Amino acid sequence: MNIQTKFLGEVTIQEQAIITFPEGIPGFQEEKQFVLIPLNEASPFLVLQSIHTQKVGFMVATPYAFKKDYAFDLQQSDVEKLEIERAEDVLVYGILTLKDTLLQSTINLLAPVVINEKKQVAKQIVLPSEEDLLHFPLKSVEGSVK
Repeated sequence: MNIQTKFLGEVTIQEQAIITFPEGIPGFQEEKQFVLIPLNEASPFLVLQSIHTQKVGFMVATPYAFKKDYAFDLQQSDVEKLEIERAEDVLVYGILTLKDTLLQSTINLLAPVVINEKKQVAKQIVLPSEEDLLHFPLKSVEGSVK
């Protein structure tokens, strides 16, 4: 099926690639179906795009590329909602806040997007943290962003 995207224009997606957010994404609770679209093979960045609303798309990246020691524990209620059976089935992404340049941009590590890749179900989790993880700079790991 073809969808219109915020950053990439029209793209073709496979229906089995659709990820369901049963609760939506904070601020976009009505948006429940998304797809992950890589920018290109060499890029660490992807687009988390609503399949229904063109203007609802987010640039995301794996947080581990920018904070090697990034870790958190999921609450049991989230494990159950996401139907997680094995840690290997979980993908984690952070939503980017884009600035004038990529080096000025940040990644939100306080509210990661957690996806059960096997079941294609996801949730944005807000972590209890005292660290400044909301606007974590992409330039934090030297050489991460070129």
